[in-house]
Amino acid sequence: MNIGSLFIIAVSAIFINNFVLMKFLGICPFMGVSKKLDSALGMGGAVIFVMTIASAVTWLVQRYVLDKHGLDYLQTIVFIVVIASLVQFIEMFLQKSIPDLYKALGIFLPLITTNCAILGVTIMNITEKYSFIGAVVNGLSAGIGFTLALIMMAGIREKLDLADVPSAFKGVPITFITASLMSLAFMGFSGMKIG
Repeated sequence: MNIGSLFIIAVSAIFINNFVLMKFLGICPFMGVSKKLDSALGMGGAVIFVMTIASAVTWLVQRYVLDKHGLDYLQTIVFIVVIASLVQFIEMFLQKSIPDLYKALGIFLPLITTNCAILGVTIMNITEKYSFIGAVVNGLSAGIGFTLALIMMAGIREKLDLADVPSAFKGVPITFITASLMSLAFMGFSGMKIG
């Protein structure tokens, strides 16, 4: 893969095929952690790390274990086990190193294990037949795209707390309206022609 191909994969994963705003994967942590900017940044960093490492490890497992031994039917189960192991590692690391962030993320940190965006990116790496480097770039870029959406939503939600929102729209309704408007805005990127 050349640099141009990697650039196309990166831009596509961040903007054009954003997992949250275009594929609607990872909505639970997106809605749950986007109340405060600091917890959104922490969750975004954890998701970037897990997506990148999971993309690398699952690509290797697929190529050198599942494909080699005809065990393709175990892909989803094996990928979930790999992702769960990585999340457990991050949870232990945060608990020991950054306890404030660990407490701020609360229940949403274990939810990374079942975050369908992470499973989605690992399976997409295989279905799109990316090389190892392409898979890692796609995982990193998808994590950056997830973080971008999370940070944008957190910033908007912090402003909405100070806004004069009609009582019928306060809380969850205005959050869903905001998310849908962000998704519509990102749909504008789908017409981009790269390369």
